[in-house]
Amino acid sequence: MSDRLKTVLRRDGKRLAIAGALEVVAVISRTGLVGKARGKGAIFTLHHVRPQGDRTFEANRHLEVTPEFLEQAILQLRDDGYDFIPLTEIADRLRTQDGKPFAAFTLDDGYRNNAEHALPIFERHGVPFTIFVTRGFAERTHSLWWETLGQLLGRLSKVRFDFGNGIEDIDLSTGTLKLRAFDRFANMVTSEEEELAVSRIDALAREHDVDPLKITAELVMDTDELRRIALHPLASLGAHTLSHRAVGRLTPDEAKAEMQQSADWVEASTGRRPGSFAYPYGFPGAVTDRDMAIARELGFAVAVTTQPGTLHGGSAERMTGLPRISLNGYFQRPRYVSALASGIPFALSGR
Repeated sequence: MSDRLKTVLRRDGKRLAIAGALEVVAVISRTGLVGKARGKGAIFTLHHVRPQGDRTFEANRHLEVTPEFLEQAILQLRDDGYDFIPLTEIADRLRTQDGKPFAAFTLDDGYRNNAEHALPIFERHGVPFTIFVTRGFAERTHSLWWETLGQLLGRLSKVRFDFGNGIEDIDLSTGTLKLRAFDRFANMVTSEEEELAVSRIDALAREHDVDPLKITAELVMDTDELRRIALHPLASLGAHTLSHRAVGRLTPDEAKAEMQQSADWVEASTGRRPGSFAYPYGFPGAVTDRDMAIARELGFAVAVTTQPGTLHGGSAERMTGLPRISLNGYFQRPRYVSALASGIPFALSGR
């Protein structure tokens, strides 16, 4: 069996396994036998909300859902008995002994389609939401390396790059090979010095007439746009660092500066001090207990990871390290939202 076929089968097999597990959990959740796994509520993570496009290479497909699915998710949660609340109310709801389960919606990075496509859905159903914004994206000083890579690799059939063992020719002639290359670049970002790795990706993109900062400007709201959406009664802005680097890999002083200056900028831009923070990437290693302590020290009432899970009474003691449930572009079915919100997948996995 070729390596190419093995890669396809591994990726597709993993998705099929997840989908199958969600189908089983969806059936269990409909029986009403959810028990304690559901807990008191859940925070949901979104990135892009936009219509399905005709993009031929979708390395970042997991980061986008359609407006139709967002609306279906809201309706499903409402049918399941959830209240929709802003992040600022989570601590009080966690300390309440009884009451309906709650759901809070968050969107990371400040994509323009959040205003164009998500906001009308939230308005229609009266659902509050928080957008976590990165200063460097809004001010067009930093690139979104994953978006840059998606566009760069999508247009090329081959590329030359040095991953550390000399320049090599990287075959990009098929979608599978493009995904394999994307994974190698992503591993470079997470394993090497992040700022340097991103600068190398940006330089490679420019060599092939792909402008990373133009991509940022096309995709992300600028300061004026963020200021306008912050005035909406359902919206709030949260801090998401200056440069979107993994704070867990920075020195304590660097991590603190990324958090504090991010909040200072949101306040200066909108007149409102953000009470919430989202750790870039948010997985273990990208955020540590040290960073959660820094967030508390800086006065954030809520700080969220991307580590999966539902919220329980004990979550009130860890308000700067709350889990979130990702609404994944590969699994856009309302019953999967119920399955995830049930908490059963995370209980079974020990998370």
